[in-house]
Amino acid sequence: MRAIDEQYLSTPFYGRRRMTQWLRGEGHEVNEKRVGRLMSAMGIEAIYPKSRLSKPAPGHRIYPYLLRGVAIGRVNQVWSTDITYIPLRQGFAYLVAVIDWYSRYVLSWELSVTMDTEFCVSALSEAFSVGRRPEIFNTDQGAQFTSEAFTTPLLELGVSISMDGRGRALDNVFIERLWRSVKYEEVYLRDYRDVVHSRRSLRAYFRFYNTERPHQALGYRTPEQVYWEAA
Repeated sequence: MRAIDEQYLSTPFYGRRRMTQWLRGEGHEVNEKRVGRLMSAMGIEAIYPKSRLSKPAPGHRIYPYLLRGVAIGRVNQVWSTDITYIPLRQGFAYLVAVIDWYSRYVLSWELSVTMDTEFCVSALSEAFSVGRRPEIFNTDQGAQFTSEAFTTPLLELGVSISMDGRGRALDNVFIERLWRSVKYEEVYLRDYRDVVHSRRSLRAYFRFYNTERPHQALGYRTPEQVYWEAA
């Protein structure tokens, strides 16, 4: 699964057939059916350039996408969230994060060994603990994000909810870039023993990402500098 995850970031157009051939070329004795099961467990599909870790739930309200053609020019204009797969030495976990689009500041994050709604709601609550709120909050159409437990706090604060159209790879582009940074600069350089180890290491990385890592797109300032200077 870790090998699939790494290759997927480089070739998101690989379906299970191509991924199977690539794995065999790397010396893994796998068949297409097994690769398909593993990709399904990880939420990975070809066509979509991002992981589809969260699936829509019947009966949940789907909100329209509000960001088409919108210029992002200030902090707290748009926040968004997403979920990605984190490999452990034995097994795996899921990581959710909330990011401010303009500053790339990671407002909160949380880990879970299950794809429940609770850890997403926990990350949302922590994001609001900074004392700010966005004008628009963008998510995909996953059950975690369309649940009333997640949308009600947003609506109560007067936040407009925006949801990606299925298969629209660039709707959540800023957090997709975050995942690439997290994977290549942290996750793939470590060998997480378990959730406790991964949580401790990710905490250090996100501190570095927010407060020390200069971003070219931000004029080589850090996300923390940009976010709190303008917030």
